[in-house]
Amino acid sequence: MDQPHLTAALSAGFEQLPQQLQAAARWVLDHPADVALLTTREQAKRASLSPATLTRLAQRFGLSGYDELRAIHAAALRQRPEGFAGRAGELMQRHGDEGAGAIAQDMFAALAEHLRALREPDTQAQLERAAILLAEAQTVFCFGLRSAFPAAYMLDYIRDLIGAGSVLADGAGGRGIDALRRIGPDDAFFAVSVSPYTRLTLQAAELAKAKGAKLIALTDSPLSPLAALADATVLVRTETPSFFHTMTPAFAAVECLAALMTARKGAAALAAIARHEAELHDTGTFHQPRPAKRGRK
Repeated sequence: MDQPHLTAALSAGFEQLPQQLQAAARWVLDHPADVALLTTREQAKRASLSPATLTRLAQRFGLSGYDELRAIHAAALRQRPEGFAGRAGELMQRHGDEGAGAIAQDMFAALAEHLRALREPDTQAQLERAAILLAEAQTVFCFGLRSAFPAAYMLDYIRDLIGAGSVLADGAGGRGIDALRRIGPDDAFFAVSVSPYTRLTLQAAELAKAKGAKLIALTDSPLSPLAALADATVLVRTETPSFFHTMTPAFAAVECLAALMTARKGAAALAAIARHEAELHDTGTFHQPRPAKRGRK
């Protein structure tokens, strides 16, 4: 049995299942990637079920056990097309078969699950460790290319807002890595990259480490080449039903890092924010509604 046939069988037989097995079937149908990648015990914990319930579900549909069900999902995950073009073709095929609504629902379900994963204790510990290094650094050099650039830019923007030393090594005109000539042991290098990893980001990270800076990596796997170099790593998930990886969890992680970092900076950050707001007001940066005119008596 392959995954499409198993999915069809679970959907067709859903109403005839006992309540507990319905909950297990809903988990399998709603979290195919987790079924493939997580242990049975971890899945049972996340689904608020017992491992035995998951086993009974698999056996109900003619499988030897839940390990066989997981193997079916893992095989389907391995068979997904490689590269953007292949996955785009898959997306278009699915659009024709299932319609726009199914894709949209799956997209937002995947994003919700990725954001929920950021609340896991291990990820919380990663965020706290990274925030400490960022708060203690004299200057943070922010580096992210292609789809990773907005996340790096966001951290640089917020550090400037709170009066903390920051350099956005954005590569304009090919000079991005040149900024690292000034990096040293009192500084930190914040690097963002997800698969497929950009070579220049890895080269910049290696250079920053060679100069004694702390490396904070925001990436998508413990096997990422950035994670192998990092003093602190924050992992985010990027897979979606679309052909392109999502950066939404990376943006959320940066916003959390910024909040934790600002809290550690304390009064100095508050004073800098107040000065910044006053300057923005004085220069008319943002639209200010005109005061309402008083009516004549």
